[in-house]
Amino acid sequence: MILILDFGSQYTQLIARCIREENVYCEVYLGNKHIECFTKFENLKGLILSGGYNSVYLKNAMWPDSRIWNLGIPILGVCYGMQLIAKYFGGKVDLSKCREFGVANVNIKNSNYLFDGLHSNEILWMSHNDKISEIPKGFKVIASTNNSPCAAIENTMKKIYGVQFHPEVKHSINGKKILQNFIFKICNSNRDWTVKSYIIDEIKKIRKQVGKNNVLCALSGGVDSSVAAAMLNKAIGKHLFCVYVDHGLQRLGETERVLKIFRRMFGRNLIIVNAKKIFFSKLRGIVDPECKRKIIGSIFIEIFNKEIKKLKKINFLLQGTIYSDVIESICIKGSKVPIKSHHNVGGLPKRMRIKLIEPLKFLFKDEVRILGKELGLSAEIINRQPFPGPGFAIRILGEVTKIKLNILKKADSIITEEIRNADFYEKVWQSFAIILPIKTVGVMGDARTYEHVIVIRIVNSEDAMTANWVKLPYEILNKMSSRIINEIKGVNRVVYDISNKPPSTIEWE
Repeated sequence: MILILDFGSQYTQLIARCIREENVYCEVYLGNKHIECFTKFENLKGLILSGGYNSVYLKNAMWPDSRIWNLGIPILGVCYGMQLIAKYFGGKVDLSKCREFGVANVNIKNSNYLFDGLHSNEILWMSHNDKISEIPKGFKVIASTNNSPCAAIENTMKKIYGVQFHPEVKHSINGKKILQNFIFKICNSNRDWTVKSYIIDEIKKIRKQVGKNNVLCALSGGVDSSVAAAMLNKAIGKHLFCVYVDHGLQRLGETERVLKIFRRMFGRNLIIVNAKKIFFSKLRGIVDPECKRKIIGSIFIEIFNKEIKKLKKINFLLQGTIYSDVIESICIKGSKVPIKSHHNVGGLPKRMRIKLIEPLKFLFKDEVRILGKELGLSAEIINRQPFPGPGFAIRILGEVTKIKLNILKKADSIITEEIRNADFYEKVWQSFAIILPIKTVGVMGDARTYEHVIVIRIVNSEDAMTANWVKLPYEILNKMSSRIINEIKGVNRVVYDISNKPPSTIEWE
């Protein structure tokens, strides 16, 4: 296992993905986590200190637990992580007169383990304001650029390495080779992690954790909760009870679909709760997206609490939380704020008095799909596009009303239908509609209209951490637009979202 300590870089998850693609298990922890949180891992082979937007010489700079330097395992610092190494061991880090953002020509000074197999000049990605002005004693410079005389350093005796650039991004031509050298030639890791081995390990943990108790599953019908339910079903069988909350904010026909697919799998252990009234009541007048998310999360907990009281020996709640949910909800005090609150992240209220089971919380979406396939789930389930837990509530900008919801459901259905007809459904990550809190002037049948605006959002991604808008053929967009305007009363304008993540998020709220 390789552990990454995250200091706030937008690229941290890319490092984790690169390592897992080499069949080496990897997890991400907050940079300032106490060492006791990860010394429990018997197979810990190395640490990577991520990049970050702060400066190591500032008072509020985040630092790792100082005991990590004495673990005796290899450490690689990336960008901010490298500057932490330099500062800790007595070097100097200063604000650079010239910032480096983008590709840079990096000169490899000499042959060493980290750069084994690379050329004397490599194209690598830089993103920093600060630079090392003086290297610490015992270290040597192993790479440089015109702007950064210390683009990489190493201390082979201590097995500590640092790079100013980001080897994990695609723009770093041989960046993956550098990470491979670290995890295999320096850390001596083995290629022994697969999704299949993950299933075996998790099922053992679940059986030991649950014993003869029962588990309540928050089943939405999406990929994540379905895969989590399938894994628990394999682990504990009849001790799993699945609760599907019909809150009215799902896609058209969703409740009927869930009944058809999952009644076969869980029988009487599938419980359908009609909660449309309470959701609409609580959301009335709410326009702030964070408030919406928190209200919805709170109602879910109330419903699960009621179901737990009806059933016997329910001591655990199963959720399909995945890694991107956890990462986006992280908040480091004085460092960064969460991008958005996920309704199933952040622990359980004290009033629930049960424990949480999240077998997917360290997996990315594409890994969850692979896991689902290994568990024998159908393509209909595992190839579904992601759908937010709060449902259409966060795709209706502003107050959620029944009129807007009905319009949005129909528009979303048309987009899905046309994406499928064009054979694009499984070629894109997500395709959906948003309704804006404004109306625009239009003309239909020689008469003035003043109606709603629908946004089409179609993106491609690997793990939801970054995403690019899809350059869909104009004829498909034209068909979507025409159908939405002609078939849905109350819409006279359709626009296409051409924003990437970052800076935008995939969802609008």
